[in-house]
Amino acid sequence: MSDPARWSPATRAVVAGRPAREAGAPVGPSVELTSTYVSWEPFGATDPGIYTRMNNANWRDLEQAVGVLEGGTAVVFGAGMAAAAALFDLVPAGGRVVMADACYGSMLSLAGKLAAAGRFSLELVDVSDTGAVLAALQGTDWLIIESPTNPLLQVADLAAIGEAANRLGVRWAVDNTFATPLLQNPLDFGASVVLHSGTKYLAGHSDVVLGVLVARDPSLLDAIVAYRGLHGGILGPMEAWLALRGLRTLAVRVERQQASAGVLARRLAAHPAVERVRYPGLASDPGHVLAARQMRGFGGMLSIELAGGREAADALVAAVRLWVPATSLGGVESLLERRRRIPAEPPTVPENLVRLSVGLEDVEDLWADLEQALGA
Repeated sequence: MSDPARWSPATRAVVAGRPAREAGAPVGPSVELTSTYVSWEPFGATDPGIYTRMNNANWRDLEQAVGVLEGGTAVVFGAGMAAAAALFDLVPAGGRVVMADACYGSMLSLAGKLAAAGRFSLELVDVSDTGAVLAALQGTDWLIIESPTNPLLQVADLAAIGEAANRLGVRWAVDNTFATPLLQNPLDFGASVVLHSGTKYLAGHSDVVLGVLVARDPSLLDAIVAYRGLHGGILGPMEAWLALRGLRTLAVRVERQQASAGVLARRLAAHPAVERVRYPGLASDPGHVLAARQMRGFGGMLSIELAGGREAADALVAAVRLWVPATSLGGVESLLERRRRIPAEPPTVPENLVRLSVGLEDVEDLWADLEQALGA
């Protein structure tokens, strides 16, 4: 077990991206606050740093850690949507893109704007319907999906999709934000690119905004890095340092969050005010068998649909005291919101759906707050 190649992902999250192990060296990296580096000649031949828009030591530390966890090479961006824009830029001009019809609303909004401008054609598909996904692959350049999806918690068959996409020469990307690299590694199923909103679970403390793309193909990585440098969607050194610090606790956070999510999902499923619970960890969930086969856990996200419709969903959000009504997820605090209050949310999301991001509070306190709010 002294061989780093055999260390578990939980261990790698703690040690990856550390400074060299030398006497007197710091255990953790320092923040490299500079915009400019002393250059070597010829220009760019040997120096790792030229200008912080192109490279930074804190990026490299974070990229090493995320890359180790996902099994590829990571490239960090200043926001999840900056990473998404770089992903869409990989689509050839006039190409065809197939996307999940119920995924992060801003992704759908950006894809729709690009399609309307003639950048590529766009088709939406239910990723939980494997047959529909496979049928849509014909003549497609890129398939871009989530699994589990946000906020419906649908599960895509990554093995079947990967086999078909790679056989047909279709590039495909998976947003792995909900699962995290601890629970699922899409590159191992043959995905071309993995996307993370690192703002969420990777950083984990609701104090950093960042995005990450991870790939193995050198040509894709060259294009992604070039896009970041030319478009300037860069991550600041301090934000990179904070994100790496947050990543160190990813394993213990996810373990606690998904344990609590499982308890809450079972209790909510038995509550008369709840019409439906969407959580792959429930045996009754349509994605349970598939998630159990391809994931190493079910995660800390769940969604519920209230029996009283939109009004009941709004009343629940207004009545909680411990849960925080907020638009984000994956942090140490428990958050919830009615998703369709957001204009960009796709119509496939029910009006009465409330998404819950389970944090690190005591599960009995979380349940007591939900129970009183459901009663109210």
